[in-house]
Formats: sequence, structure tokens, C-alpha cells
Amino acid sequence: MSEFEGSSRDTSSLSIIIYAVLHIALGFFFYHLLENVHQALAAGIFIALVSGTLVFWKFRVAIAFIGIVILLVTGTIDLKHTVKFMNLDVILFLIGMMIIVGLLRKSGFFRWFLAKGLEVSRFKPHLLLVIIVLLSATMAALVDEVTSILFTTALVLDFSDFFEVKAVRLTMIVVIATNIGSSWTVLGNPIGILIALRSGLTFGDFLKNSLPVGVISLISIIILALWWMKRDMKYFKMRIDKSSGAERHEFLKKLKTIDNKKCFTGSTIIFVFVIVFLAVHHRFEILLGLEPNTLLVATSLLGAGITMLWQREMARELVMKDVDWWTLVFFMFLFAKAGALEYTGITTLIAKQLYLVSSTSGIWVLLILILWVAAFSSAAADNVVVVATFIPVLQFLTAETGVSELWWALLFGGCYGGNMTMVGSTANIIALGILEDKKDYHMTLRYWMRIGLAGSLIPMVIGTIALLIMTHV
Repeated sequence: MSEFEGSSRDTSSLSIIIYAVLHIALGFFFYHLLENVHQALAAGIFIALVSGTLVFWKFRVAIAFIGIVILLVTGTIDLKHTVKFMNLDVILFLIGMMIIVGLLRKSGFFRWFLAKGLEVSRFKPHLLLVIIVLLSATMAALVDEVTSILFTTALVLDFSDFFEVKAVRLTMIVVIATNIGSSWTVLGNPIGILIALRSGLTFGDFLKNSLPVGVISLISIIILALWWMKRDMKYFKMRIDKSSGAERHEFLKKLKTIDNKKCFTGSTIIFVFVIVFLAVHHRFEILLGLEPNTLLVATSLLGAGITMLWQREMARELVMKDVDWWTLVFFMFLFAKAGALEYTGITTLIAKQLYLVSSTSGIWVLLILILWVAAFSSAAADNVVVVATFIPVLQFLTAETGVSELWWALLFGGCYGGNMTMVGSTANIIALGILEDKKDYHMTLRYWMRIGLAGSLIPMVIGTIALLIMTHV
């Protein structure tokens, strides 16, 4: 072992010791504040998971496991409720969609989809920027933000390499567009799925309420992007003019190449079937007398089942490699820890305080408070963490006030607030990780905030105005 390796290990051990000591002290503080051991443990361990995720990203699943063990052995939560709070319906929905999207990816659907957009732009810089932003948001809405950002970032890097232009600023715009697009449908983001399954909101509700707000927000981002990247557009035009038509044609031809047309056609048909049935699932649930969102989960699993039966030879690969088990396991334990806050009564305490706000100041104050607190919390931690914490609070508040628009406030806050910092959303982390790996570029918070702050605050203001209109305030 080298001296460097040894010092690195010592530093890592020291960081873990400091982390543990600080959170033990925080636990004692919560006990002094709440005067309840189980509530103090639930709050302290949940915050330890959030901070541990930020500081020790690679070890977040291990931290989640250890936290659950502590909650169980101290009697803070029992095994039955731990499993209940893991939200297996959300996990099953995500598994099904990941399998379907996995086949779409292998068939070349996303490359073809993006190439068509580039073809429409005819390589005109400003139009090309608009199309890339629209494609980023649309793909996030139709599949999920992770799949969308993987392919749009790869496209941006390929494009920048081909024309020898910098990819950093365009990648940042693509990330912001992806986060906004992820609010358009149930499919775009795990927080949308979680909200839908816990609130009773349907796919159609998202199209009616969230999509219009998201589209207006995206238009504002396009205007912002065109202004922010005006110098980039001039340089980009110069580089395009230097390339030949044959070179551009070859670039598009490479993107549009489909190796297996049967797989491409079949996977597209399955995907369209799933999207259409998700859009009308609520009507069939009423017709069949099923619980709300039963067919939301069932449709995802049916699509995945058909996919695996059709592509039998790659079924195991789709399940093992295209399903992000690492993230799903983390989500399960995250949801369970958020559930421990509900089980011990902490979320009820928070909800009652917020209810007092609405009683004394009006529902409009509560709407704004939920959206903006969720947004700034998402900027500090991953938005899935924030929404999982807010779910039981919102269930209490909507039951007491009868105002369902509170769910949209939470959705807008989580999705739009994710643009504010580099760690606000999974899409941000993935895109910046690709930049580090492929371009050796290390983003700073100061540089990110140049566009990230506006990319978050402008949609938040639009969302706030939309909520006030919805509730006729």
C-alpha cells in the first residue's frame, strides 16, 4: 500500500467518525426538543440518511441499511410497518417501466428519436437549441428523467465533439429542461409516481394540471437559454458553416442506424400501448370497480411481461442490467425511514403546525409555503428524499383542508427546485458525472448557479401563480 492510499483511508475514516459523532449529538438535541426517544431516533436517523447521501454518495445504500436496523432494534418502528412504508407499488411500477425502457434503448429508439429532431433543425443553431431542449423535456415526460438525461447528454457530447464546441453550458440547459419535463406526466420522475399513488391523482390529472404549467415553464427556459447562450450560438454557427453537408449527413445517418428493425418496431408498439393505457387507466378502474391506481401499476407490469415473453433470450438481461436495483433498494429504505417519521408522529406535528398557518393566514400561504420549502429543500438534497418526507404531511393537510392543489405545489417544488443546485436531482448528478468522466470537467456550485438559480426560480414563480389561479385565490 502506498502512502497516498493509507492517508486517503485515514481521511475517510476520520470523516465517518465526525459524521457519526455529529449525528449522535443531533439525536440528543432532538430528544431534548421532542422529549420522546423514538421520535428523536426517527428524526435523527432520517437526517443522517439525507446528509450521508450528500457526503458519502457511494455508501448511501449501506447507510440506509444500518439506519433501518437501528430503527427496528430500538422498537422505533416494527417490521410490519417497515415493509408497508417501503411503497412496493411504486417500486413495482418502476421495475416494469425500466424493463420496457431497457428494450427501447437496445432497439435504438432514442437515437432515432433525437436524430429526427436534429434533422428538423437543419443544423440551424438557435432552432437546434430549441429542439434539443424540447426533446429533453419530452423524453423525460415519456420515459423518465434518468433515461432522458443519459441519451441527451450523450448526444450533446457527440455533437460537441463533431463540431469541436464546448458542451458544458448546453449540458446544463439540457439538465434544466429534463427536470421541468419530468413534471409533465406520472412517468417523468419517481416523485410523480409517488405523489400519484399516494394522492389518488391520475395520469389524466397530470396532463390537465401539471403539463400546462410545465410547458409555460419550459418556454421561459428556452428564452433564458437563447439569451444565456447567444455567444455560444455565434461560435456554433461558425463551426457548422465550416463542416460539409456530407459530414452532417453522415453524423445523422450514424444516429438513425437501426440494427434490428423488428425489435425497434415491436418495442415502440409496446411502449405506445403502455402510454395510452396509462392515460385511460382511471376510467377502467371505475368500470371494473378496482382501487385507484391498480391499473397504473398493472399496466407497467403487463408491458414488462409482454416485453420479456417476446424477447425471451434477453429477458434475464433486461431484468438484471436495465433495472436499476441499486437505486430501487435505496428508494425502498428511504421510503421506510420517511414512514418512520409518520409512525412516530413527527409528520403529524409538522402537519398540524402547517395547518395552523392555513387557518390563520389563508390557504394561499400554505400553497406557497409547500412549493417553496419543497423547492429549497430539494436544492439541498435529492428531490425524492424531500417528497418522501412531505407525503404524510400532505395526506394530513389535504384531508383537513380539502385542497388537492397542495399535491401540485409539492410536485412543482420538487421538480423545479431540483434545478437550483448540482445535487437537487438525479438527472443533475448523472449529467455532471458524464461530463467529469468524458471531458474531465468538474462543475462548481458558483458556476452552476449562474443558470441553475434562474432555471429554478422562474418556473417556481410560474408554478406559484398557476396554483393561485387553480384555487381561485
